[in-house]
Amino acid sequence: MTKPPIGGNRTGRKLGQKVKKGKLKASSRRWIERHINDPYVQRAQLEGYRARAAFKLLEIDEKHKIMSGAMRIIDLGAAPGSWSQIAAKVTNSTDDDPKVVAIDFLELDPLAGVHILQLDFLDPSAPDRLMAALGGTPDLVLSDMAAPTTGHRQTDHIRTMHLCEVAAYFAIDVLAEGGHFLAKTFQGGAERELLTLLKQNFKQVIHVKPAASRAESVEMFLLAKGFKGRHPDRPTRPDFNAEDDADMRDDREMAGENED
Repeated sequence: MTKPPIGGNRTGRKLGQKVKKGKLKASSRRWIERHINDPYVQRAQLEGYRARAAFKLLEIDEKHKIMSGAMRIIDLGAAPGSWSQIAAKVTNSTDDDPKVVAIDFLELDPLAGVHILQLDFLDPSAPDRLMAALGGTPDLVLSDMAAPTTGHRQTDHIRTMHLCEVAAYFAIDVLAEGGHFLAKTFQGGAERELLTLLKQNFKQVIHVKPAASRAESVEMFLLAKGFKGRHPDRPTRPDFNAEDDADMRDDREMAGENED
């Protein structure tokens, strides 16, 4: 069972540490203090995960069993790699026989059993390169992609929903029948069409917010379980606006992606 961390004793670090003011802005200092005092951050360091986001996936899987029996997994927006670490473990992936492919425009340090593509998923060549690297049909597509935040909640929601929609069409194009799709989204209401698409193609579609997601965060996850299989009457990936995709890529390259 994935239990929430309690206090700071498990890592030997006390909670409530302060950061000296120095030249840091107040907002930066508060972020650093929250980060170093976060029990999930401390637990990730203790257990060898690259980010606290590992516990979001572990909690979701504990309840919904999305990785049970998965043979091949694709991880979109993978940096710094904690979800890929888990995926490699559950699939028994090795460097000689990789069953996990991770993609991000940010550089990832090598991970045992994970084929890494340093490439923006919005690049038109990304889908074919992912499938060629995987060498088979995935049972699970994960997406922790999020657009850089602007400070305007609705704008951030719409931009991240675009990434989620592109990931959803990709999953529908490549998943094995019975497979699952999990993607990050932000609360905001502009997801009716995406939910309709997922419900047409999966047996169950739900929103989940694991305990490891910060309570004050607008972050949630869309979970689509039980892919029905490709059917000619179901919609396929539309031609998204190439200029919008290019603008999004430029913004992400300037801002980078943060795994919360």
